[in-house]
Amino acid sequence: MPEKSFDAIVVGAGPGGSTAAMYLGNAGYNVLLLDKAVFPRDKTCGDAIGAKSQAVIRELGFLNEIESIPHAKVYGVLFSAPNQKSVTIRFPGTDPEKGKGGYCIRREVFDNFVFSHAKKNKNVTAIESFQVTDIASENGFVVGVKGMDVKTKQAAEFRAKIVVGADGASSIVATKLGLNPVIPEHDCLALRAYYQDIGGLTPNIEIHFVDSLLPGYFWIFPLENGLANVGVGMITKDIKEHNIKLQEEMFKVIENHPMFKERFKNAKRVTDVKGWRLPFGSHHRKAHGNGWVLIGDAASLIDPFSGEGISNSMYSGKLAAEQIIEIMNAKQPLSEEALAPYEDKLWKTLGNELSTSYKLQRIGRIKFLLNLVVSRASKSKKMQEMISGMLGNEEVKKELTGPLFYLKLLFA
Repeated sequence: MPEKSFDAIVVGAGPGGSTAAMYLGNAGYNVLLLDKAVFPRDKTCGDAIGAKSQAVIRELGFLNEIESIPHAKVYGVLFSAPNQKSVTIRFPGTDPEKGKGGYCIRREVFDNFVFSHAKKNKNVTAIESFQVTDIASENGFVVGVKGMDVKTKQAAEFRAKIVVGADGASSIVATKLGLNPVIPEHDCLALRAYYQDIGGLTPNIEIHFVDSLLPGYFWIFPLENGLANVGVGMITKDIKEHNIKLQEEMFKVIENHPMFKERFKNAKRVTDVKGWRLPFGSHHRKAHGNGWVLIGDAASLIDPFSGEGISNSMYSGKLAAEQIIEIMNAKQPLSEEALAPYEDKLWKTLGNELSTSYKLQRIGRIKFLLNLVVSRASKSKKMQEMISGMLGNEEVKKELTGPLFYLKLLFA
């Protein structure tokens, strides 16, 4: 085991945790980066890498390397409504001719890509196969973590001025801090499997609002070499209230739905179906205190409409690290008061986006409106361009949540 004392401990070496570790390491601080897994490891997810993630990677200096790992380029999103009408919306700022777009990258590949760069940082000590089981506290401050090697069961305790909880939806750090569990209304269950050779794949992600899955949705995201990420997601509260067997519903859609049964006729499922929880950012979870911060899924920052979490995880990792660096540079205690600007900035920059996405999620429960929007958009290039612009502008996106937008559609 390495030295027992560090400037910062980051629990969880996914994209958010590795991002925080790199920013802290680049500032000259000694960081311990812990993860219970051994990389590369799979992580159940939709696998989409958005513009916000790319911006962080660009700032860290290795975006140019992303093309060297297995990936698929994506330039837009295909939406289909319960009435089986569909429309493809181009992501703002993308250009297929110049190869400028988003990415779909398996998390086994992407997370290892980001983690490998964190490991290379001279100020980052990475330990894999280490399970954090508790936090260490003194005088009202978190001062470290306790845990053990997953294989040998050897116990260890590490100390630091700050602990960053980047350990996901079932965060041990958040649990040991006594933070309230996620509310079922703001929590989603998602299932995912990888399929080979689905018919009709395009360089677009697909989100399908299927009758039998409302108020959830079915997705198909293209990956490298004819592989695709296929899954379903639904609010936990709805699953419990209606006793929905989500995996059964997923297979019914694939095997029987007229939009998909032909596309999947020659496809082969190449992995098991795996499930995971998505704690949505529609519920504001406390994300800082004396000697600790939470980032990413541990802070409940997943987009309530798209279900995308990587971008907000990496962005929150950057923000948290920047605030910690500012405090440590000033040689001040990492108190709740001193760390408060992190959470303030987080919600100032992400709050409107998450609130709007939550409203869109609620609107997505209304079958009539889904049919109306997709049907009208499928016939109108102008409307497609308007929605594309909304995807990249949070203020304009708010129009989608207001009644005037739908009144205009009714009389268009």
